[in-house]
Amino acid sequence: MVTGDYTRIAPDVRLGQNVKIYAFVNLYGCDIGDDSRIGTFVEIQKGAKIGCRVKVSSHSFICEGVTIDDDVFIGHSVIFINDKYPRDTNNTGKLQTEADWVCIPTHVKRGASIGSNATILCGVTIGENAIIGAGSVVTHDVPDNTVVIGNPARFLSRVPDNPLEELSRSPVLENGD
Repeated sequence: MVTGDYTRIAPDVRLGQNVKIYAFVNLYGCDIGDDSRIGTFVEIQKGAKIGCRVKVSSHSFICEGVTIDDDVFIGHSVIFINDKYPRDTNNTGKLQTEADWVCIPTHVKRGASIGSNATILCGVTIGENAIIGAGSVVTHDVPDNTVVIGNPARFLSRVPDNPLEELSRSPVLENGD
């Protein structure tokens, strides 16, 4: 495990082998699998589960109730939400405690990629190899092998069988055309 300066890793964090953690990271009560990388300014809360070979880019927030399977890419500033009706106080006007709300789980399946600045609402499942476009707001389940974009995120296309080969065949735009 490699850690950066000013990194807080609580004693209840379970880290796999060869995990790389950069500076200014806050981890508590979570599980992080082998060979994963956690970028600068990331917070991962208690009860979150991160699989093996996951990259969590800088400034991302992974809250309680989120499960991320193996081989997932999380872009910069991705935010997960775990409460459908967030409030500061309960019905009596006192500050809420854990007894006053329900954590709604979210699941990101193997091989998915989530673009920078995406927001993932609670209670959704992002399918295997799915791609979430940058800036998207995911409000519903995303099927396996699909690309979604927008706010709210909507179907754009199927993920190509070989994305690198498809990119090599795409025309190159020149001069802003």
